[in-house]
Amino acid sequence: MKKSCLTVVLVFVLIFGVILFLNSFYIVYEGTVALVTNFGKPVGEVKGPGFHFKTPFIEEVYYFDTRIQKWDGSPNQITTKEKRFIWVDCTGRWKISDPLLFYKSVGTIQSAQTKLDDIIDSVVRDCISANYLVDLVRSDNYKKDSNSDSNEEANLVGPRKNREEILNEMLETAKPSISKYGIELIDIKIKRINYTNEVLQKIYERMISERNKVAAQYIAEGEGQKAEILGKMEKELRMINSEAKMKSAEIIGKADAEAARIYAEAYNRDPEFYAFYRSLETLEKIAGNRNSKLVISTDSDLYKYLKKAKQNNYDVK
Repeated sequence: MKKSCLTVVLVFVLIFGVILFLNSFYIVYEGTVALVTNFGKPVGEVKGPGFHFKTPFIEEVYYFDTRIQKWDGSPNQITTKEKRFIWVDCTGRWKISDPLLFYKSVGTIQSAQTKLDDIIDSVVRDCISANYLVDLVRSDNYKKDSNSDSNEEANLVGPRKNREEILNEMLETAKPSISKYGIELIDIKIKRINYTNEVLQKIYERMISERNKVAAQYIAEGEGQKAEILGKMEKELRMINSEAKMKSAEIIGKADAEAARIYAEAYNRDPEFYAFYRSLETLEKIAGNRNSKLVISTDSDLYKYLKKAKQNNYDVK
């Protein structure tokens, strides 16, 4: 009986010793740091990666990720300097710079994100309201020239900045308020900028108007080129018609000369037959219709030929 009790006691002592041993050390992994607290109060220094000891059951270890964390803000409706309503969605990066101060001020990553929401959202709203929309979307490598300014932009007054300068201003403004929580703010970036629904319709209408203006300009240029092409075509057509008429007149003249030559040769061979042939042509033109009647004088040359034809027993009707 005594041996059984002794065995049980030894087992409990062994188990307690193992638990005590396991609670006497802790491991800090790369990318994290550890803070030891005694009943909620920090004791000792912040421990880096490695194997460390602590008082079991009394001291508690809190681990903090020292790697870069991401902050994502909620999209906010903000008014720009020219009184335009836009949606702005921002993001940023931060890390724990002072774990002891971080533990005393915020304690957890979730609480830190809440603090960042309050501070950065306020800074972003102030900076957006103090700058023009065109400057918020303009990068630092933008080169201003006379053709790049619209009429609306030409009316903007006051100091002008680009997007990088505005983001740096946001960062420098937010850093002092965030550093008191043991947090180092690395940067702030704008993920997306968009107009509100009320403004979008007006923007679309203006874009349509501008595109119609450009289209009208292209149409006018096209009509001008069309008129120029048609003018050249009409000029070329007149030149072609003129050359064609000149050539046709030349050909007709040559044909008339050739016909006159042939008529002259025929007349010289037999003048009487030629006179008779010409009289028949004249008669055909005058009395081409079979139902018409021809009245001629007996002294006419045409009657002379008809009379000879009758004497020679030709059928003359």
